[in-house]
Amino acid sequence: MKKTHGNGERFGWSQCQAGRFSPFTPKLTYNKPMPDELFDIVTEEDVVIRQAPRSVAHAQGLWHRGVHVLLFDPQGRLLVQQRSRTRTHAPLTLDCSISEHVQTGETYLQAAVRGLEEELGVSGLELQPLLKFKMNYGPNDNEISLLYRSAFNQQPLRFDPEEVERVEFFTLAELEERLASEPAAFSYWFAQILRWLLGQPSALQPLDAPPK
Repeated sequence: MKKTHGNGERFGWSQCQAGRFSPFTPKLTYNKPMPDELFDIVTEEDVVIRQAPRSVAHAQGLWHRGVHVLLFDPQGRLLVQQRSRTRTHAPLTLDCSISEHVQTGETYLQAAVRGLEEELGVSGLELQPLLKFKMNYGPNDNEISLLYRSAFNQQPLRFDPEEVERVEFFTLAELEERLASEPAAFSYWFAQILRWLLGQPSALQPLDAPPK
């Protein structure tokens, strides 16, 4: 189903319904710096030991928390976002339905719900935890993350073009084929999550049963 645009586009938002990528591209062309959020710093066993700004956590390689959500439509296709061109990290690469840092004082579930609302304008979904893992996401970026999945009924999306360039539904078979032929199109973490889903070797290091 083709993406449609409503009046929200005037305010920097785009409305779409589930379908293939549309040719629409936000006019923003700069890399906006990420806000210096406050993170809970944790041990490799996910015990909170202190707090630090995002910039400090990433500069010093401190372990912090993240979440990812995979939304599947009734046909079993996965909603994939293309990260906005304004992202400072991995712009224009393919990513999970949403990927989000956990801010200080949040639970993993609260961060996932917030990310769905902020990035896709989606709420009211029942999230099922799939896997808790730790991984090095890149230079000095060490995270303990919780992966969720949810059924998605193809309600209209309202996403922020400063976060999301566009969205598309893929079958896992389509993603497997593209990952093999064009790995650079994927963010590193999404590639590793996909490999885990597909039963392939992955950099994910599973931890104990995930909390909610």
